[in-house]
Amino acid sequence: MRSIAVLAGDGIGPEVMVCALEVLKKLNTTHNLGIVWKEALVGGAAIDATGKALPQETIDLCKKSDAILFGSVGGPKWETLPPTEQPERAALLPLRKMFDLFANLRPAKIYPELMEASPLKNSIIENGVDVLVLRELTGDVYFGQPKEITENKGLDTMVYTRHEVERIAHTAFKAAQKRNKKVTSIDKANVLSSMVFWRKIVTEVSKNYPEIQLNHMYVDNAAMQLVRNPAQFDVMLCGNMFGDILSDEASMITGSIGMLPSASLNASNFGLYEPSGGSAPDIAGQNIANPIAQILSLALMLRYSYNEEKPAVSIENSITKTLSQGYRTSDIYSKGCTKLNTTEITEKIIANLA
Repeated sequence: MRSIAVLAGDGIGPEVMVCALEVLKKLNTTHNLGIVWKEALVGGAAIDATGKALPQETIDLCKKSDAILFGSVGGPKWETLPPTEQPERAALLPLRKMFDLFANLRPAKIYPELMEASPLKNSIIENGVDVLVLRELTGDVYFGQPKEITENKGLDTMVYTRHEVERIAHTAFKAAQKRNKKVTSIDKANVLSSMVFWRKIVTEVSKNYPEIQLNHMYVDNAAMQLVRNPAQFDVMLCGNMFGDILSDEASMITGSIGMLPSASLNASNFGLYEPSGGSAPDIAGQNIANPIAQILSLALMLRYSYNEEKPAVSIENSITKTLSQGYRTSDIYSKGCTKLNTTEITEKIIANLA
């Protein structure tokens, strides 16, 4: 039996999670997926109920499941807690560490119907933008040792091991197999020894994937190319720091973070799938939140944890069709479209599922 842990969290998390689960119910029937799920508390809601952002019961459920479908955590109610006890740090980061979720996938796609929302000119994005930024999540300068702060010096260590580079490179090439078969590896090999090593190992791994086109690009040029000609990219393979920066840049050029899902995977394709946006407490409970990022996170889960490409594509196509029919939530609304609430646009997406 396939099983997922559903952690809706706080703010709009529970509202949009219901939408994703309604989509999954439909796909269970039409594609015979056989996926079951169980919900558990996380984040501020868990703090209120148990005193901990990540209760043991939630951890146990995640360990028994094939994947985690995550909503959003945090909000003003819990901002007065000590930093280590706040929902974001006390729930999400421990889950990443616990399950060794080393690969963060953040797709950034511009839908033709939403081109006006992008800060880039139409002449730049008219050929389409569909980029997957793949960020290594557990190494690099963020975790390298030694680290030190003294009166006269601050020190961080930028380091990668062969194992760390090999596993994220394999993830990138496998992701490219499901897309347009192109990987652009981002580094700073003209300056940094760690990045010379990165480029060497990525090139070695690429020999296992002769059908995938690999090219290398310095990070400063990549930042420029992403706004000059984003259509040239398919999978962007990045270390932790460069991926942190470039994934935010990529999400910004789409014009709406409320449309963007993400996935964090380990070596066994166990994943945590979540929207890229936050808990949006200012609109929680109003049934106006955009559920598309949460529903697209479900599509990523089907693709990467279950290798169910057809239902994943069905979700993506249904969202494209819904937008082409002129249906919008308030965050992506434009003149001449039909504004729908959270429930209504989910119903349209479900009706358009193939």
